[in-house]
Amino acid sequence: MTWSEMQPLLTQGTYDTLYMVLWSTLVTVIGGLPVGILLVLTDKGGLLQNQPLNKVLGVIVNLGRSLPFIILLIALIPVTTAVVGTFIGPTAMIVPLAIGAIPFFARLVETAVREVDPGLIEAVESMGGGVPTLVGKVLLPQALPSLIAGVTTTLITLIGYSAMAGAVGGEGLGSKAITYGFQRFETGFMLATVVILVALVTVVQLIGDGVVRFLARRGGRTA
Repeated sequence: MTWSEMQPLLTQGTYDTLYMVLWSTLVTVIGGLPVGILLVLTDKGGLLQNQPLNKVLGVIVNLGRSLPFIILLIALIPVTTAVVGTFIGPTAMIVPLAIGAIPFFARLVETAVREVDPGLIEAVESMGGGVPTLVGKVLLPQALPSLIAGVTTTLITLIGYSAMAGAVGGEGLGSKAITYGFQRFETGFMLATVVILVALVTVVQLIGDGVVRFLARRGGRTA
C-alpha cells in the first residue's frame, strides 16, 4: 500500500479517534467529577457523611474499574443501541468509552480532592460554609492541578480504549489497523497507525503537563 493510499485512511481514522476520545472525555468529566467529590464528602468525617451511600458508590466505582474494557464494550451493546440507535461507528462508541472511564476518573478525582489541606476545609466549615461553597471555593480550586493531571491520564487511557473499540466496529485508528494492517498484512500501515497513536499520547501528555506546571506556578505566586 502506497502513502497516497494510506493517507486518506489514516486521516479519517485519526479524525474518528479524536472525535470519540474528546467527546467521551467530556462526558467522563461531567459524570466522574461529582462522583469523585461525593466519595469524599460522604466518607467518614465528610460534610455529607453517609456511610451506606459511600459504600454503594465505592462498590460501583470498583466494579466499573475492574471490568476489562473489551468485555464492557460488548456487554454494553444493548445500552449503546438504546441510547444512540446503533452500536457501530464513532458516535456509538462514545457511550461505552464514557461509561468505562467514569469510574476510573472518579477515583482520580477522589485522590486529588483528598490532597486538599484539611485546615482549609475546616475553616470553611467553621464559618458555616455549605457544600457549594466548600466545593466551589476550596476543593476544586485547590485540587485543580491534580484534576488536570487526572484528565490528562484519562484522555490517554481513552485513546487506548478507542483503539480496542475498533475490534467491534468502533472505527478510528484501531479499526483501520485491524482492517488494513492486520487482516491485509500491511505492516507499513500498521506501523503508521502505531506512530500516530504514540504521537497523540505524547501531545496530550505534553499539553497536560504544561497546564499543570502553569497552574502550580500561579498557585505558588498567589500563595
